Amino acid sequence: MATWAIGDVHGCYRSLRALLDVAGVAATDRLWFVGDLVNRGPRSLATLRFVADLGDRATVVLGNHDLHFLARAAGVAPERKRDALDELLAAPDLSGLVDWFKQRPLLLIEGKYLLVHAGVLAAWDRGAAIARARRAEAALRSAQSSLYLEAFRPTSQEAGGAGLVHEVLDDLRVFTLMRTVDPAGRPTFDYTGPLDALPPGRIPWFDQPERAMGGLRVVCGHWAAAGLLLRSDLAALDTGCAWGGKLTALRLDDGRVEQAENRDR
Repeated sequence: MATWAIGDVHGCYRSLRALLDVAGVAATDRLWFVGDLVNRGPRSLATLRFVADLGDRATVVLGNHDLHFLARAAGVAPERKRDALDELLAAPDLSGLVDWFKQRPLLLIEGKYLLVHAGVLAAWDRGAAIARARRAEAALRSAQSSLYLEAFRPTSQEAGGAGLVHEVLDDLRVFTLMRTVDPAGRPTFDYTGPLDALPPGRIPWFDQPERAMGGLRVVCGHWAAAGLLLRSDLAALDTGCAWGGKLTALRLDDGRVEQAENRDR
């Protein structure tokens, strides 16, 4: 039984099925999805139903587009440019799909791997990261979930604020939105470009010095412009399928990489 980590699917259902065929994924293999299952691509409903039907074979962490879908379903977020959620939001089983998504984690640690959509801060050790993720997950499942879904997208480039609600929002943003940090190690959210054009003073979150999560390999997505990054401490798998690029899978057991061209244009 192998474990495959798969990059941001973004509703590219046909591309996902093609990738599983190309990779020769067995019926007993496990699939780890780095988040952003839905939106941007044209087949979010088919993608979500397919992955949910995989049951325990599939492990999914929440991404920022997944949270945006939950916010749209709750009626607390406006439609955004390039949203492709109409079919999903009109689905007869929408409430069940929303409930399924709300039960997904923001972070998973298993063996030597940490699965997350965007990243973690250097100051967080294993215990701190898990505690922050579980607290934020509980907030998303609570009666106040709409409050968090409405406010999780920051109005400025940096997180900040006092009190429990702000702390949870800051953590949600780190797990699902962060790409870079400032020289003080604070997360920033306004840069989406390539690694060779970083704004002055910005550092990729995974290049922060003295990361307390040493010893774990972070498996993530989110940063399409950075492309495929494979290091001993990092497997960044967003290769821009929804933007006309490829969908990528990494077999964690031996490092084998498989890719499929976009089939959903």
